[in-house]
Amino acid sequence: MKEQPIIIDTSGSITNLNLTPAQQKDEFTMGIDQRSINEALASGLTAINMTMGYVFGKEDPFEQTVRQIAAWDALIRRTPESLRKVWTVKDIQAAHTNKQVGVIYGFQNAVMMGDNEHRVEIFANLGVRFIQLTYNTRNSLGDGSMMPENQGLTEFGRKVVHELNRHHVLVDLSHSGEQTCLDAIAASSQPTIISHTGCRALTNLPRNKTDRELRLVAESGGFVGIYFMPFLAIGRQFTSEDLIAHIEHAVNVCGEDHVGIGTDGSVTKIDDMQGYMTELKNEVDHRHATGIAATGERADIVPFLSDLSGTNKFMELADMLAKRGHSSGRIEKILGSNFMNAADRIWSA
Repeated sequence: MKEQPIIIDTSGSITNLNLTPAQQKDEFTMGIDQRSINEALASGLTAINMTMGYVFGKEDPFEQTVRQIAAWDALIRRTPESLRKVWTVKDIQAAHTNKQVGVIYGFQNAVMMGDNEHRVEIFANLGVRFIQLTYNTRNSLGDGSMMPENQGLTEFGRKVVHELNRHHVLVDLSHSGEQTCLDAIAASSQPTIISHTGCRALTNLPRNKTDRELRLVAESGGFVGIYFMPFLAIGRQFTSEDLIAHIEHAVNVCGEDHVGIGTDGSVTKIDDMQGYMTELKNEVDHRHATGIAATGERADIVPFLSDLSGTNKFMELADMLAKRGHSSGRIEKILGSNFMNAADRIWSA
């Protein structure tokens, strides 16, 4: 590729994981320092769907979410030369032109809606552009991927989907249970997306999506992002070969116009792996103890690709796809333009 392509990570972070847990949770910086910003820029990243707000825990979901949105607004105001808030696809294009990272505001749980679907309008007006219906467990909208009952979308969930459509917010079906996903696709009048997932046909884990789910999202005009996560393999450290296999399977199922990347990770490499592994064990133990972990999460498997990481990972992925025979046009679609097209259909509707 002669020119730097548009690269969009539909679920990721620019947090510096080398900072202490307290620094990463700091509500002023959110674990983002000049190093992590510089390395995100150096990677060629054009835009990223940044998870913010409540996902799980003991805090009030609505209050925590509004507070974090305000913190992100403040961070972007402090670093306008590097970061740009994304409201529309035009902002992503501007970020690419100006060599900034576009920050797309997104949720990985919709529990902050409480019992009021009209809160969607509040968050849309604050700039939220992705709202994922559930996390791994059950909420008032439906079952997450780890619920064996697989009960599907609730009536309240249908109301929230309607409001998301009405306010042109992306309906994100990552982490949802299979029936919740299928119900939401059927209930949505606009294309739906799965910002970060793998293919269950290749790796039979609950966090991955079946071919039926993938196909229906694509047929709706939507988008599927493949993650760089442990769910790409079972019982071992996953590799870039696994990632390529899942991308290629998704392309075969969905078509080349509906697949991209949602890494579910950050850019900055880990400096101290021993210290990181200690913190990873603490985090995995906590997630299992609180019941929010997904099958496949393990303390001895790092949640990133050790052979495809750091500032070169996106262009190295492009080179790997090229060596597999994928055209430059298809690679550019996977890196970013497929998401641009799907988002533009929804945000501009």
